[in-house]
Amino acid sequence: MNPTTVQIVSAAIFAIAILHTFAASFVERLAHVFPSHAKLWHLLSEVEAVFGFWAIVLVVFLVIHSGHKEAAAYLDHRDYTEPMFVFAIMVVAASRPVIQFAAAIVEVVSRVIPLSRPVAVYFTIMTIVPLLGSFITEPAAMTLAALMLKELYYSKGISSRLMYATIGVLFVSVSIGGTLTNFAAPPVLMVAKTWDWSSWYMLTHFGWRSALAVFINAIIVTFLFRKELRQISLPEKEARDSVPATMVAIHLFLLFVVVFFAHHPPVFIGAFLFFMGLATAYPQYQERLMLREGLMVAFFLAGLVTLGGQQIWWLQNLLTKMDATSIYYGATALTAVTDNAALTYLGSLVEGLTEDFKYALVAGAVTGGGLTVIANAPNPAGMSILRGDFKGSSVSPLWLFLAALPPTLVTIVAFRFL
Repeated sequence: MNPTTVQIVSAAIFAIAILHTFAASFVERLAHVFPSHAKLWHLLSEVEAVFGFWAIVLVVFLVIHSGHKEAAAYLDHRDYTEPMFVFAIMVVAASRPVIQFAAAIVEVVSRVIPLSRPVAVYFTIMTIVPLLGSFITEPAAMTLAALMLKELYYSKGISSRLMYATIGVLFVSVSIGGTLTNFAAPPVLMVAKTWDWSSWYMLTHFGWRSALAVFINAIIVTFLFRKELRQISLPEKEARDSVPATMVAIHLFLLFVVVFFAHHPPVFIGAFLFFMGLATAYPQYQERLMLREGLMVAFFLAGLVTLGGQQIWWLQNLLTKMDATSIYYGATALTAVTDNAALTYLGSLVEGLTEDFKYALVAGAVTGGGLTVIANAPNPAGMSILRGDFKGSSVSPLWLFLAALPPTLVTIVAFRFL
């Protein structure tokens, strides 16, 4: 490798951004040390703002080093479709009509489970909703699951242990839960067309293993915290909260349009703007729209896209030196420090790969998708929804990693030994 100055500096900035995510709680404390700039420190302590901030630093460096035209050209060649899509899908999926529909599905399924209602509903959310990500996309599944968990469990003052165990399992389950089809998980989307992977291929090679791991992980976490879950009192549905079926159908249709045209910004942004107009016209059928949360997550992902584009020189070199076994575990580890879709995208550029290598790369990328907030695109969405109920409104990266490690090990067994 003969990296350029820009590549070396970009890699250093990327490393600093990763360290910044782990130091978020320390940055938060600086707001009390320097109260005159408290709002700035609060902003920089938000995980969603980290990569966007350091992406700005990278762009400033590019302007100084290469000139504004080169910096603009670099940004023009990056694909920001995913951040825009995640913003749109988060806001639409978090609307009251869609949440009401998802809650109805969870309620119906939970009734057939021979457990107390709080335990059965929790188990259903942790299984059915992540697997729905294969059809409504992973960001939408993450949004729905996180919102339901927040309302029914996190807001009830549950223990910190249950909070971390839940978010760890949720992140892993959503990462693998989108692999039943070839269009819902970002790391799968990056290779499906190039490698001619159909939804049937995904179901037979990945899907059943993912579903098995999702259920096993949900069974374990539900069993371990069954006593605490039984003590939670779930609210009964009130008639005044009901949204008319017609309005629910319209929102579901708009959700479908956004998902179906996920790679066509003019279409899904148009559908999103129509949704905004509808929400404004009928405010009685909406709660507060998740615009701030959606924008913060989009800012995070856009920063990751900007920084990630300069990491290809070392990532690709590293990937091409591995065999099928090492690439699986290597991809699982690398996913923790970079977006898993970036890894599979790089793999799609390499010619002459064996089927075993291709399977191992994608399987490893989705396996490690729950270990950190930056590992999988939907994770920041879940983080932005749930973190307010954690102590200090902050999720410890270390405890998140430790919480996600056991379900990740279960997933490794499913993908490597079954």
